[in-house]
Amino acid sequence: MDGDNQPSVSDWGPFGRPLFDNPEARALSRVGVVDVGSNSVRLVVFDGAARSPAYFYNEKIMCGLGAGLSETGRLNPEGRKRALAAIHRFQLLAQGMDATPLSAVATAAVRDAEDGPDFAAQVERQTGLRLHVIDGQEEARLSAQGVLLGWPGSYGLVCDIGGSSMELARINDGRVGDRETSPLGPLKLADVKGGKKGRRAYIKAEIDTLTETIPADRNRLFLVGGSWRAIARIDMERRGYPLHVLHEYRMTAKTVRDTVAWIAKQDPEALRKRCSLSSTRMGLVPMASEVLLELVKRYKPHDIAVSSYGIREGLLYEQMPQHLRDRDPLIESCRFAEQKDARLPGFGRTLYTFIQPLFKSAKPERLRLVKAACLLHDVTWRAHPDYRAEVCFDNATRANLGGLKHAERVFLGLALLHRYRNRREGTAFEELYGLLTEEEQQQAEILGKAMRFGAMLWPERDGEIGELRWFPKKKVLELKMAEAHWPLFGEVAEARFRSLASSLKAEVSLKLGPSRS
Repeated sequence: MDGDNQPSVSDWGPFGRPLFDNPEARALSRVGVVDVGSNSVRLVVFDGAARSPAYFYNEKIMCGLGAGLSETGRLNPEGRKRALAAIHRFQLLAQGMDATPLSAVATAAVRDAEDGPDFAAQVERQTGLRLHVIDGQEEARLSAQGVLLGWPGSYGLVCDIGGSSMELARINDGRVGDRETSPLGPLKLADVKGGKKGRRAYIKAEIDTLTETIPADRNRLFLVGGSWRAIARIDMERRGYPLHVLHEYRMTAKTVRDTVAWIAKQDPEALRKRCSLSSTRMGLVPMASEVLLELVKRYKPHDIAVSSYGIREGLLYEQMPQHLRDRDPLIESCRFAEQKDARLPGFGRTLYTFIQPLFKSAKPERLRLVKAACLLHDVTWRAHPDYRAEVCFDNATRANLGGLKHAERVFLGLALLHRYRNRREGTAFEELYGLLTEEEQQQAEILGKAMRFGAMLWPERDGEIGELRWFPKKKVLELKMAEAHWPLFGEVAEARFRSLASSLKAEVSLKLGPSRS
């Protein structure tokens, strides 16, 4: 037992103790953050398992505080009024949500404007909220920490583009290293003289300066910021990509070049509507595209990943002690979902132990998905039985889960779909199956059918439900159960067991005897 009278991590086996049972995590259960940017002002209230928080509330107002700043040196007057009204609203909302005191940061526009200090003082005077005006390097650090919230232990380059600035930060082994800022935000670029040719020379010169501090190393590039996400959404449209989840969406240098060229040939208004982008955001895409082209050309990343996590998530990460940061965001989120929604919280761990022999040769990244599936196997039981499988799939593929590649989302969703039905054909999600290989689809089916069978043997949360043994060379699937539990193996359970064996192309063996000690 450790200090808060909970079992130690080792007592929970491969899962570790649930993070949300820890008082340090509960203290982070509802955290409100206000981000006053050059283009937008946003309130996010995080709730739930602190390592992979749910977005309890999320509202953005496009204020354009930094519009015209390069010419006037001052905040946009209309944007200032809109931002003040938004912050006042956010402060009142946070009080009603029990999410105060809010953490509030202001970035490039407020720090660069000559009337920035006056605006911050007005905000505090009229709303009671203190704005922390951070410099570019601190902005880069917080954005990089936001990426680490979703990808523990990641490495590469984090690039966060706002309205008036663009920040770079190196991350390696879960730590933030060198970082730098530049005036490469689209609102700033709009004021550069000389049209497209002038902007291109300006962008090139600024990236030259950035590479002196942060040289290219051809690692992964993480893209943070609304303009990058807009470009990624357009890339999805061009490619006909089936899963419209921006977080962890992947691009390459070639797809970026192809998409930027494609954007130039489209009608902007028609493209905006097809991609569900705001007029304000769409207006920034051409200049952001010019920056991205040069960035990719100079840094030559082997892989480009879009992150929905940034400075706001970085502020939450800032409040976590290191031992919480080191936890797996996917497993913590699934544990929280099980605790909140499953009929028998804790049974997921028992189920995992039961079906694990089927995955003895699986790599750690696959076992991680098996754990997650077991934790989520029963959280949608309230859905109508006719739609439960589809609800499972939709929840896994589109939910706010950190630390999941798109193919892993589909694998998890397909496994949970098979938890409730034998066949995957005939659903509305078949176009997503193509993100997996045939072998991966088969493995997801085996996992789902194993959970479907194991859920029938449900005597108690922490009790043993029997023992599965898998002999892949002999193609034999064996079930051993104690005599006291044998009545649980009724005709429906037997049908599900044989269905699992069929997916494994195996013969079955049934044995009566003591369960595994």
